[in-house]
Amino acid sequence: MGDLVQGAFPRRGAPVWDQQRRLWWLLWSRCPGLGWQRLRALEASCGGLMAAWQVPADELAAVPGLGPGLVAVVERFRHRWGPRPLEAFAPRCRFGRGVLVPGDRGWPAGLRELQRPPLQLCWRGRGSLWPHLGLRRSVAVVGTRRPSLHGLSMARAIGAALAEAGWPVLSGLAEGIDGAAHEGCLAAGGAPVGVLGTPLGRAYPLHHASLQRQVAREGLLVSELAEGGSVRPGSFAARNRLLVAMAAAVVVVECPVESGALHSAERAWQLEMPLWVVPADAGRASAMGSNRLLARGATPLLLPADLIGQLGWGPLAQRPPADPPTPARELQGAEVEGLLEAVGGGASLEQLSLALERPMAELMPRLLELELAGLLRAEAGLCWRPC
Repeated sequence: MGDLVQGAFPRRGAPVWDQQRRLWWLLWSRCPGLGWQRLRALEASCGGLMAAWQVPADELAAVPGLGPGLVAVVERFRHRWGPRPLEAFAPRCRFGRGVLVPGDRGWPAGLRELQRPPLQLCWRGRGSLWPHLGLRRSVAVVGTRRPSLHGLSMARAIGAALAEAGWPVLSGLAEGIDGAAHEGCLAAGGAPVGVLGTPLGRAYPLHHASLQRQVAREGLLVSELAEGGSVRPGSFAARNRLLVAMAAAVVVVECPVESGALHSAERAWQLEMPLWVVPADAGRASAMGSNRLLARGATPLLLPADLIGQLGWGPLAQRPPADPPTPARELQGAEVEGLLEAVGGGASLEQLSLALERPMAELMPRLLELELAGLLRAEAGLCWRPC
């Protein structure tokens, strides 16, 4: 088993599946219509999945959750693989390498809390990260596919800050916030973990193919879909439950009212996990969902260092300093003058970022300090004017 899941760890009291049993599980999991509950029922009713292969069709119909229609599907599936299916299946799935199944030592404990656990987790990359995911020692960063420039800047800064503090960064590798968080993580030499809504060999969006290869090289790619598996409309929403199940905390950077990121936030709330949200312009549609999370009591995140101050150092930190980084530093006189001069009679955050050639994520807390000091007044649209 050790060569199948590099870096896997034992869970006390957990049964370790033998090679044959996990191969039967992997084979049956590819049968259309058989999910977690039906597979468990099939295994329990027939005395194991190997024995289930030989059970007559009329007896299969009595298995809870199976009926005539699904039994016909099972019959076609069994006919396709023949009476000795593992002889053909085992070489095709490389004896289960790069795949975790529920009975394996490295199976993350958080997945058992899900209403619909995955049948398998296909993976590629650094298997040594699995123990950290199994113990929920990672942070999920989620958000919209169509963010503002401020959202993109914050996602990159958060990904970089988490990486520097030794935290694996979980995200869905989607367009927008997900990709930006992983770009920031990679730039800081961290360990990104991409949980896909597609099989591992498929990149979505297509222009993320290079980023996906980088994540596999420096971190880990994970998918519950086997190679050749079909991608359905709900596949991308479904992967959000996996993100939360393997994370210690969730950060929502920016998202509209209709967003998969909100599913992650709701799940985090149900589990009473730490939930941070980056505040954004109240009038921006792309941030209406995340702003509403703040109204419900989520913790505002103004500066990435604040996140590290609360979480502490992650499992991959090499030599953490004696004290965590301070959330902010005092503004110097010259910096105050420079900011006020750039604001002039009024300026937006994007205009200030361009004029001062500084990231918006860095300017946001400085502008807030000047606002609290009574020197600036914030207006709609992330704009500031002198008081």
